[in-house]
Amino acid sequence: MSSGEREFSEEELRAIEAEMERLTVDDVLLQTLVTLINLGARKAGLATPPGEEGPERDLEQTRQAIDGARALLPLLEARHGEELGPVKDAVSRLQMAYVQLSGGTPPAGERPKPAAPTEPGTGPAQSSGRLWVPGQ
Repeated sequence: MSSGEREFSEEELRAIEAEMERLTVDDVLLQTLVTLINLGARKAGLATPPGEEGPERDLEQTRQAIDGARALLPLLEARHGEELGPVKDAVSRLQMAYVQLSGGTPPAGERPKPAAPTEPGTGPAQSSGRLWVPGQ
């Protein structure tokens, strides 16, 4: 054990074990989803208090946070569908901010492929109901 590490007491280990017994995977997924949204907003420079200079924007990290949040949503919708409305709204707002901040273009290396011709109003976004394209 290095000098910076410490051993947990028997009481602390029991408390950790008790917490692990109470914790569910659902709890972790929900917390991770919220954390990704908050972190994505920070990386986009949206969470800096007015008048303060925040860290430099990192739009690649923002996009990754959005993609991660979108990947978790289907896992949670079956159990928490209607309760996820505000969370889905936050993801949508973060996606819109990302598009605005990135100039409406996908990150380098992710140029859109030409779409097959479709009838008006039946493109991929309309047919799937999905708004987010970069990183899919």
